[in-house]
Amino acid sequence: MLPNGSTYDEIRRAFEWRIPERYNIGRDIADRQNPGAPALIYRTEDGTIDRYSFGDIAKASSRFANVLQASGIKRGDRVAILLPQRPETAFAHTAIYKAGMIAVPLFALFAEEALVYRLVNSGASAVVTDELGLAKIRSFRDQVPALRHIFVTDMTANGDDFAALTPALERASDGFDIVDTKADDPALIIYTSGTTGPPKGALHAHRVLLGHLPGIELPNRLFPKPGDLFWTPADWAWIGGLIDVLLPAWHHGVPVLAYRARKFDPEEAFWLMQEHGVRNSFLPPTALKLMRQVESPRARFSYDMRSVVSGGETLGAELLDWGQETFGLTINEFYGQTECNVVVGNCADVMEVRPGAMGRAIPGHDVAIVDDDGNPLPDGTQGNVGIAKGDPVMFLQYWNNPDATEKKYAGGWLLTGDQAVRDADGYFWYVGRDDDVITSAGYRIGPGEIEDCLVGHPAVAMAAVIGVPDPLRTQAVKAFIVLKDGVAGDDTLAKGIQEHVKTRLAAHEYPRHVAFVDALPMTTTGKIVRKDLRALHDAEQAGR
Repeated sequence: MLPNGSTYDEIRRAFEWRIPERYNIGRDIADRQNPGAPALIYRTEDGTIDRYSFGDIAKASSRFANVLQASGIKRGDRVAILLPQRPETAFAHTAIYKAGMIAVPLFALFAEEALVYRLVNSGASAVVTDELGLAKIRSFRDQVPALRHIFVTDMTANGDDFAALTPALERASDGFDIVDTKADDPALIIYTSGTTGPPKGALHAHRVLLGHLPGIELPNRLFPKPGDLFWTPADWAWIGGLIDVLLPAWHHGVPVLAYRARKFDPEEAFWLMQEHGVRNSFLPPTALKLMRQVESPRARFSYDMRSVVSGGETLGAELLDWGQETFGLTINEFYGQTECNVVVGNCADVMEVRPGAMGRAIPGHDVAIVDDDGNPLPDGTQGNVGIAKGDPVMFLQYWNNPDATEKKYAGGWLLTGDQAVRDADGYFWYVGRDDDVITSAGYRIGPGEIEDCLVGHPAVAMAAVIGVPDPLRTQAVKAFIVLKDGVAGDDTLAKGIQEHVKTRLAAHEYPRHVAFVDALPMTTTGKIVRKDLRALHDAEQAGR
């Protein structure tokens, strides 16, 4: 828990890490909790609602841990989880941690190539999935020789190549001798989005949950408080859904709402929160931008949330104003990455929130702007966002990739690959990924501020910008625009959008090229894939 304090500086000065030598995530989030307290509300698309207590989670996960051990799966073996938000996903994670195995969460909508890469790279010996996942795995089973066991939910009989999970759980004992793991023992491999190359498996220790806590507690308005209920549309296969919501909520004994929508529907999101009285939510920027397009949201959502957090891309002043009007609070942004998550953030309760800023270093984390050699730079200077080595939330290594692990560090700092500036008050201002920064006429331009300005235009629903080759300026700014429903794109509108940016930001930042598109390429976590936009631009140029 964060120490008491009415200001950010008081909280930061009083903070101390308390990481025990021996620690197990599974014991913490299930068996340590009040068995009668509510843990999970699961709502299916047909409206069925199932409720689980922490006692239910503890027993179900112990049964599954016994099933895993009885199958010959050993401590340190990797077990993949190919499931959406549903109870079995939570049971499986908890069981794997209890048994000292390593969980490998996989996004349920991944296609064959993405799944094969991660299963082969991790050397997973088992996977727990559903019928849809089983069909995918059968199509490439011969490409994953290490995969020996497939456990399938919602099956009542075993097949030739899989084991039905439900009857196996019913036969198993709900008592389990939890493996005595160290806090530094491996627990989890989460793969990066792969925006700048092949995805890399970030191996995390059990302590990663404890390392996350201050970064969840501060932006969520000094979480937890009595009556809190957490929900996110982010899939539990990603660090944002799993370790920003599910696991820290259960560490604090706070219930979580799970809902397995096939596609994010902004109107449905408002209804879901209203229906269940959700008080805390992690809403990625893409979700917020879609929700902002809903007309009269207060007609669908009639109470003030306690906390809304967002991360992945900066929101900007307009989205923050909309959040205040819609949710009755300031949306607190936070920043991190799969390898070292939630190390910078905002909390309007204890500090000023400056629109466009990532926030200040979360208590307990040593964050600086450093050069490529890891030397700290003075405030006001653009450089790499670096986190001091040894941070409890920091990954152990990239799985089977020592070269990439070594390159991630310089001079005692983990280099995030993000460019930013820290001001004199300790606020970090995001500029862009190393390969996203646009160099034009001697200026280094980050895409975030331009994109925020673009979505402030009344015709623009979503926007992304990249740098494209320019013989005079080195690069010029190009904007890809998704227009609001009923708006047609033409040269006149393009010129109006250019003028909108030029008069609000600066002449060197306005997009000299505008392309209207139906959709933006995004990762499954809602981040813009700029390399795909660059490829689209190159294809357009080659076709001329």
